[in-house]
Amino acid sequence: MEGNPALIRKIIHVDMDAFYASVEQRDNPDLRGKPVAVGGSSKRGVVAAASYEARAFGVRSAMPSVTAQRQCPDLIFVKPRFEAYKAVSRQIRDIFARHTDLIQPLSLDEAYLDVTHDKQGIGSAVKIAKAIRAAIRDETGLTASAGVSYNKFIAKLASDQNKPDGMCVILPDQGLEFVASLPVRRFHGVGPRTAEKMAKLGVNTGADLAQKDENWLAQHFGSWGGYLFWAARGIDHRPVIANAVRKSVGAETTYFDDKRSATELHDALEEIINVLWDRIERSQAQGRTVVLKARYSDFRTITRSRTVGQALTDRAAIAQLGHALLDQILPVEMGVRLLGLTLSGLVDHNEIAHSAAPQGQFTFD
Repeated sequence: MEGNPALIRKIIHVDMDAFYASVEQRDNPDLRGKPVAVGGSSKRGVVAAASYEARAFGVRSAMPSVTAQRQCPDLIFVKPRFEAYKAVSRQIRDIFARHTDLIQPLSLDEAYLDVTHDKQGIGSAVKIAKAIRAAIRDETGLTASAGVSYNKFIAKLASDQNKPDGMCVILPDQGLEFVASLPVRRFHGVGPRTAEKMAKLGVNTGADLAQKDENWLAQHFGSWGGYLFWAARGIDHRPVIANAVRKSVGAETTYFDDKRSATELHDALEEIINVLWDRIERSQAQGRTVVLKARYSDFRTITRSRTVGQALTDRAAIAQLGHALLDQILPVEMGVRLLGLTLSGLVDHNEIAHSAAPQGQFTFD
């Protein structure tokens, strides 16, 4: 099928299904068919990944372990084995590399592939995605979902459409309608708070968002308004960049009840560190700067940072710096409604360029 010749890229977003938990269930038959959470079961523990059996009870990644256990009393906690996950991730990357060198990993378990010019000359992004999913199943015993489309934004949305073990194809002439049908919460970067703000402004779906002009979006969402404007129209010209690494990795939480005491703030920071460390492990990031962010009840935001001479490679060092930065702002003048921690100054990172799509013919099959 032919489409807009300005949008010729063939992009596949591959996302492994409940990756950590699936590896554990694969390697330990006793866990198969049971609700499994990868992570710590202690009071300060956090769920790094949950099996689909656990998700049926509402257990989600980044959820405090005590909450997960309360929602699913039969939940089985398994300690993470990151070396095992990295080994499987390398297998999956090798499968990708059979088809293209334009591979942009987002973490151990997901990546973008540009197969506009595929190595095997298959010519069909749909057939390539099917071949990749079949090879992953045969060679790792795991399942993957895939989104196939003409840009990264829609491919990522599509990969989540038919999970688990599914595939969704959005052709160029279907992009606008597909995005319009989605709740804005599905858009990358739109969290619960932003979705709540949008709802108050009468924006609940991609179609609602597309009705707003760029000035209106900039007025309500600042510099992020430009992203929302183009995303609502199914437009994303970002190329797939091989070996691209993030500029930073972070985690933050907004609280319904402001936190005030040193004890509750340090406890809250420890939970954030758990989430941050999981993201660092997933992205295999190493950085030299730790940044603490705190937003007071009056919405005033402050940051504190510290840079060290060598890349930080273990949780304990990052935690130590994070808690030291928190001590710098204690005692707090008023309640803290948001707390966050970021690792930046990442080593060997590349700038992600934004460029127009090349001209030419577009054919999926």
